Amino acid sequence: KIFTTGDINKDGKLDFEEFMKYLKDHEKKMKLAFKSLDKNNDGKIEPSEIVQSLEMLGLSISEKQAELILQSIDSDGTMTVDWNEWRDYFLFNPVTDIEEIIRFWKHSTGIDIGDSLTIPDEFTEDEKKSGQWWRQLLAGGVAGAVSRTSTAPLDRLKVMMQVHGSKSMNIFGGFQQMVKEGRICSLWRGNGTNVIKIAPETAVKFWAYEQYKKLLTEEGQKIGTFERFISGSMAGATAQTFIYPVEVLKTRLAVAKTGQYSGIYGCAKKILKHEGFGAFYKGYVPNLLGIIPYAGIDLAVYELLKSHWLDNFAKDSVNPGVMVLLGCGALSSTCGQLASYPLALVRTRMQAQAMVEGAPRLNMVGLFRRIVSKEGKSGLYRGITPNFMKVLPAVGISYVVYENMKQTLGVAQK
Repeated sequence: KIFTTGDINKDGKLDFEEFMKYLKDHEKKMKLAFKSLDKNNDGKIEPSEIVQSLEMLGLSISEKQAELILQSIDSDGTMTVDWNEWRDYFLFNPVTDIEEIIRFWKHSTGIDIGDSLTIPDEFTEDEKKSGQWWRQLLAGGVAGAVSRTSTAPLDRLKVMMQVHGSKSMNIFGGFQQMVKEGRICSLWRGNGTNVIKIAPETAVKFWAYEQYKKLLTEEGQKIGTFERFISGSMAGATAQTFIYPVEVLKTRLAVAKTGQYSGIYGCAKKILKHEGFGAFYKGYVPNLLGIIPYAGIDLAVYELLKSHWLDNFAKDSVNPGVMVLLGCGALSSTCGQLASYPLALVRTRMQAQAMVEGAPRLNMVGLFRRIVSKEGKSGLYRGITPNFMKVLPAVGISYVVYENMKQTLGVAQK
C-alpha cells in the first residue's frame, strides 16, 4: 500500500522525491487523526480521549482497555501519547484514519457458516466510491458458496434429522441411509439451492441494512452497537422475506427421495400445483422470530469475547490476529444458533410437513407442543450435532477462500 500510494508516476519504482511526498502526505493525515483524538488540545492523547473517540465510532471500550491501547504506542511510559510517539508508531503503518485503525475488530461477514442471519458488513465512504465494497461482497459470496458446498453433507443430515425427528437416526446411521438411498452424490442434494440464494440474499440485506441505518441514526452520526443490532435484524428479516421461497425449496430437495423432483424448477412447479403459493412461505413466522435471538446473541457474545481478549491478552498490540478473530466469530455464531435452534427446527418441519406421510399439518405453536410431548425437550434440538460439526470447517474454509478472493479481486488488505 505504501508503494502503490507513493509511486506517483507509476514507473514501478519509488524514488526519493516520491517517498518524501508520501511521508509528508501521510504525516498530514496522521496529524488530523491525532487532532481528532486530542479532544482538549493539550498535545497529548489520554485514555479518556480514546474511550470518547471510539464511542463516537460506535465501539464501547473501558478505560483499562484504552490504557492498553496507549501502552502499545507510548514509548516513554508516561501513559499519554504525544505527537512524536503517535507519528513514529504509525509512520510505516499505511492506515489513514481512526476508523481504519479499529477496522480489524469489526464482526465480519466474510465468515460464512451457512446461516445467513449475521449482521451485514459495513463499508467506509472511500470503499463505496472506489467499488471495493462490491468486491468484498463478491469475495464473501464465493467464500460462502465454497464453504457451504464443502459442508453440504452435514447440512443435509441436519435437515433430515430435524424433519424425521421421531425416528431414531444418529450421525453414522443417517449418512449410511442417505448413501444407500441415493448414492454418494445424494449427500449434496439441495446444495445448489443453498448456493443460489447467497447472491440475492446478500444484495437485499446489504441494501436494507444501509437504509435502516439511515433511519435509525442522524446525519453524520456513527452507528452504535444497539442500532447496528436493530438494523441488522431488520435487514435480515427483509432479505429472508425476499428469498424465503428458495429456503423452502432447499428443505424440500434435501428431504426428497431420489427421483421425487426433477430439480429446482420441477420442485417449485410441483409445490405450486399441489399446495398453492402459500406453501412457499410455510414456517415463515418461526424463521422471522429466530432472527432476533440469533443476531442479538451472536453480536453480544462477540463483543463480550472481544472485551475479554482486550482486557486479559492485549499486551503488546491491540491487533488480535486471525485465530482469535475466527475463534470469536465461530463461538459467537454457535451461541446464536443454540438460542434460535428450536425455532429453526420448527421452521424446517413446517416447510417439509407435506412430504412426511401421516404427519398432521400443524401451526408453529401446535408443532412445538407436539415435539415436546412426543420427543421431550431434547426433540427441539434434534440435528444440532451435525450443525455444530460443520461450524469450524465452514469458518476455516470460508476465511481462506475469502482472503484469497480478496487478493484475486485486488481488495486492499486490512
